[in-house]
Amino acid sequence: MGSRQVTAWHGKNITVAGLGVSGISAARALAGLGALVTVVDGGDSEGHRTRAAELEAAGISVRLGDAQTLPEGTGLVVTSPGWKPDSPLFAAAAAAGVDVVGDVEIAWLLREVAEDLRAARSGEPRREPAPWLAITGTNGKTTTTQMLASILKAAGLRTAAVGNIGTPIIDVVLGEEQYDVLAVELSSYQLHWAPSVRPHSAAVLNLAPDHLDWHGSMEAYAADKGRIYEGNTVACVYNAADRATEDLVVEADVEEGCRAIGFTLGAPGPSMFGVVDGILVDRAFVANRQKNAQELAEVADVNPPAPHNIANALAAAALARAFGVEPRAVRDGLRDFRPDAHRVSHVDEVGGVTYVDDSKATNTHAAEASLAAFEPVVWIAGGLAKGATFDELVQKAGKRLRGAVLIGADRALIAEALARHAPEVPVVDLARTDTGAMLAAVREAARLAEPGDTVLLAPACASMDMFANYGKRGDAFADAVRELAAERA
Repeated sequence: MGSRQVTAWHGKNITVAGLGVSGISAARALAGLGALVTVVDGGDSEGHRTRAAELEAAGISVRLGDAQTLPEGTGLVVTSPGWKPDSPLFAAAAAAGVDVVGDVEIAWLLREVAEDLRAARSGEPRREPAPWLAITGTNGKTTTTQMLASILKAAGLRTAAVGNIGTPIIDVVLGEEQYDVLAVELSSYQLHWAPSVRPHSAAVLNLAPDHLDWHGSMEAYAADKGRIYEGNTVACVYNAADRATEDLVVEADVEEGCRAIGFTLGAPGPSMFGVVDGILVDRAFVANRQKNAQELAEVADVNPPAPHNIANALAAAALARAFGVEPRAVRDGLRDFRPDAHRVSHVDEVGGVTYVDDSKATNTHAAEASLAAFEPVVWIAGGLAKGATFDELVQKAGKRLRGAVLIGADRALIAEALARHAPEVPVVDLARTDTGAMLAAVREAARLAEPGDTVLLAPACASMDMFANYGKRGDAFADAVRELAAERA
């Protein structure tokens, strides 16, 4: 089906929605296959015009300042992940009977063609496309995908962490390098627009309310996450502590013989991964799993060994073992793995107080996991809530808090939850949004903290009200901690 679809793209008018990284990648790939491509984007900045000029030089049409009108003659729309399903452009496409898909869908359909092209270029025998081991979830996707890639590399396999991270997945599929297997992070946005993707094995790490303004409801959000299990051939990996992930496995249409594999921070039952006496163990891909377990690694091999990160490691190990990786490679891959910045990153210790940057905790579920790793905590939180509420988070974390420093546009929502459920916790409300706001927040946190405490930036909110992205927010926090250290030196 995929090859026939790709052949039909030649000479077809295809509209690409969005002039970002994935949109540019899709536009170039489709034009290279003979499609007549038009890119549309509502922006018209100098940066937009520069990127547009580069595409136009390659024979690709670009329309800036109008992302609502469907170009005449469009036979397919390829969207960038963040575009909402109710966008006027897509309504126009639906009215015209035109399909809308995403860049991940295009990458999946190009896999067979890419191998044909590689064989023709090299003169070597054609290989089968690299299988996908896919990962989604509200939190932990990137870390788990990178852990998985590290394990696969330790096993001697040619692999890359792709999808919602790093190089656009279309570029990887069409690139010169051949892979044995790909570790693929997929967001709910990407899964929404990828109806044909059928991974070898997949994991849903967790489910919590997020991006509901995009999906419209928790049910729709979960359904899009659950698409990752469709057509799995070996393993559907779920979180035993999150019943909703197991429910998605039950509802999935998988290949005959595909197994449900759970992971837990406790002792695992048969067909599960878990932890026994500080050892990560496999009771799924072993002989006589009713009685036996295979040791994989120690908890100390996980960096950092916080509970939520141990869960990530178990999910990565389960996918790797589903692909036939030996136990030693799981251990070696976890030891080799280094987390990205702004993910529970130790910044410094000042006056006996530890400062930790988890700016990537952009929703309540991520912040809950981060707060659970430390005690006592002075919590720096706030930003754009994205429709979230904070009562459950505060109820669970309130007893761990020495104090809270609140910043950002929706800080009042967190303040109100603290007043309801943890009224004894001192709260500093910072109305500042200037460039010195983070330094002020760190100074206030330092005032509240006592030796042995952790000052934790785990905002539970998006960053765009004050910062370009969560990375810039984390950088500002680290800079502020360094300035505080210099002041107290």
